[in-house]
Amino acid sequence: MNYLAHLYLAGSDAGVIVGNFIADAVKGDDYMNFPASVSTGIIMHRRIDTFTDKHPVVKESIKRLRPTYHKYSGVIVDMFYDHFLAANWSEYSGEELLAFTNHRFALLMDHFHIMPSRMQRMLPHMIRNNWLMAYASIEGLDRALTGMSHRTTFVSKMEHAVEDLKACYHCFEDEFREFFPELIAYVKTNGFPQLLEAAEI
Repeated sequence: MNYLAHLYLAGSDAGVIVGNFIADAVKGDDYMNFPASVSTGIIMHRRIDTFTDKHPVVKESIKRLRPTYHKYSGVIVDMFYDHFLAANWSEYSGEELLAFTNHRFALLMDHFHIMPSRMQRMLPHMIRNNWLMAYASIEGLDRALTGMSHRTTFVSKMEHAVEDLKACYHCFEDEFREFFPELIAYVKTNGFPQLLEAAEI
């Protein structure tokens, strides 16, 4: 899953939210260098990613893209799914998406000083262009994918991915709608705030 989904699933605890946001920039056992709630959020993020990567519905979405996008197919699907979450936000939250994103950005900036440098470089740009809101539209998603394509080391072709989304929009949407409630249930039933002591990284 991508940033919007991770921030949504993180709940309301500030440390857990920050941990979910920075997790991709924290390697191995380095999660132990952060406050306990942030460490829990990092572990939570990793487990969500593992659940997502192994899920058969997600694998079908990735399979559809793999002939063109190869190793970047999973990244693209993560962003497609964030698009469907943003576009259908009222089905999953009683809080307006703009209010949610503003609150999360403010919270993340409050914890800017503990973030890895990679996330410190990215967050201001993310806020300035409001990536989380942008995912809701095809145009915003296209800009985000094109930006990522320009930052990849190898040729990714991600700047063309929206065309594949348009070509099979309902296929990807149906897969998201099948998968996401299962991910929400997984998060709720695994008691993530209590995971830290028993974590198996």
